[in-house]
Amino acid sequence: MAHAPAHAAPAAAAPETISVAEAVAQTLAALGAGHCFGVVGSGNFEITNALRASGVPFTAARHEGGAATMADAYARMSGRVGLVSVHQGCGLTNAATGIGEAAKSRTPVIVLAAEATAASVGSNFSMDQPGLARAVTAEVHRVHSAGSAIADTVRAFRTARDQRRTVVLNLPLNVQGERVPAAQVRALQATPPPVPMRAGDEAVTALTELLAAAERPVLVAGRGGRGAGQALRALAAESGALLATSAVAHGLFRGDDFDLGISGGFSSPLTAELISGADLIVGFGCALNMWTMRHGRLITAGTRVAQVDLDEAALGAQRPIDLGVLGDSAATAEAVTAQLRARDAARGNAADGGARHGGYRTEANRIRIKAAARWRDTPTPDLSGGGKIDPRELSRVLDEYLPAERIVSIDSGNFMGYPSAYLDVPDEFGFCFTQAFQSIGLGLGTAIGAALAQPGRLPVLGTGDGGFLMGISELETAVRLRLPLVCIVYNDAAYGAEVHHFGGGATPPDMGAVEFPDTDIAAIARGFGATGITVRGVADLAPVREWLASAPTAPLVIDAKIASDGGAWWLAEAFAGH
Repeated sequence: MAHAPAHAAPAAAAPETISVAEAVAQTLAALGAGHCFGVVGSGNFEITNALRASGVPFTAARHEGGAATMADAYARMSGRVGLVSVHQGCGLTNAATGIGEAAKSRTPVIVLAAEATAASVGSNFSMDQPGLARAVTAEVHRVHSAGSAIADTVRAFRTARDQRRTVVLNLPLNVQGERVPAAQVRALQATPPPVPMRAGDEAVTALTELLAAAERPVLVAGRGGRGAGQALRALAAESGALLATSAVAHGLFRGDDFDLGISGGFSSPLTAELISGADLIVGFGCALNMWTMRHGRLITAGTRVAQVDLDEAALGAQRPIDLGVLGDSAATAEAVTAQLRARDAARGNAADGGARHGGYRTEANRIRIKAAARWRDTPTPDLSGGGKIDPRELSRVLDEYLPAERIVSIDSGNFMGYPSAYLDVPDEFGFCFTQAFQSIGLGLGTAIGAALAQPGRLPVLGTGDGGFLMGISELETAVRLRLPLVCIVYNDAAYGAEVHHFGGGATPPDMGAVEFPDTDIAAIARGFGATGITVRGVADLAPVREWLASAPTAPLVIDAKIASDGGAWWLAEAFAGH
């Protein structure tokens, strides 16, 4: 009889393996993905739990549309890649509007979408998921197999982070359970974002020459200028320029003596006057589109226009320009500032903060800007009465009551100019404006995602009654998260934009399709577990101070019955683009 050797070597242990779903989750965690939002079903149950086990925070939304919008707002306000987890088929279609908003806004978000396989074409959940993603302008990636799972995930993450794209990463059901050696994830090395692209020397010199020759320059920063505030302030001081932002970058220049605020439909009369008086407008990461330039009316005859952007296709896409500069906003601003200073040194000029250009950085303009660059400092008639409050007075008083450390989120609708123009914010991470798709109903999701990105600030939502009721399921999410979220509902019992757009003329049309009986939104809010108050005049806002002093752990919903302004001042701008 044969015998085994007394000292035979033990059999090699099988390598530790994990599922593809676990590998994807662990890879995203290792790469630095931020918060995940979603609605869990059978197809995304494992990936969601794997993310949680890997240390990625997860918030369960009440609707996939809310989850996608939360991830969009989180990514904008945190600077990290946001994640969305959805079921195959209907879970993805429910999220489509939120995905479209993020994609159009170039927000770094990854949608982890379970996907019915080719073998299950008869499945109720089977659909063309890549086609849907492309239809709302998102990038499409897929985890193809166990062998490529980590590389596929890394590619999707870098596309989202480095190219500022929204990516739908499809996870086929028959691939999710395949096994991957755990050591492959452990060996993964996270890479930093690429170094910001500095514009070429010729382009930097050309922009320097334009600024040096200008007498009344204005720098307008957009989404691509967020995070470049310090460099742009230095360039403005050196070149004698005034500063402004598009709506999405609101707050970027907060505290600067020459900050005009928002350029475009939300501009105060003084801001519009000073921008219109510029002889040079330079957009940094700003499309200079119809919203920001009032369909070109803020650019007067003889004004030169330059544009700095990382995306070559964006240069001159919205309007003719005199100079297009391909480069990162901060890096380009720093290079131009250095050239301007070198010119001064060569000519023996003393540093004077840009005063050598006279023009716009004058003491007279500084005083005017301090006094009247904001709508809240611009006198308007008080329309309150008859049980309704003027939305401008409502917004002015709340701006005084609410703490300065706030993060304001804006839904879409006729009301939206009031919180945007009247509620001050501390910086560009204090204002979340999700309007690229122009969908109402995204407000609550936006406010929740923004609140989780900036937990040290009081979250504030400005919304209309139509949008608030459309997305109201997420009020339960805010209550469950114990968020002290202030929801200002500008309640006109209508889809106000349509009322004002179509309701004029000698023979007003039937508005029954867009006007509704008054809804007791405060009572509905109390049913969700929030505090609800009804406001018909300034005196009714007293409970807001009491709520703020109570160390609140649940939302406050302000059901403000607003007086009609005959159509918000910015509304004509909005509909002119339709």
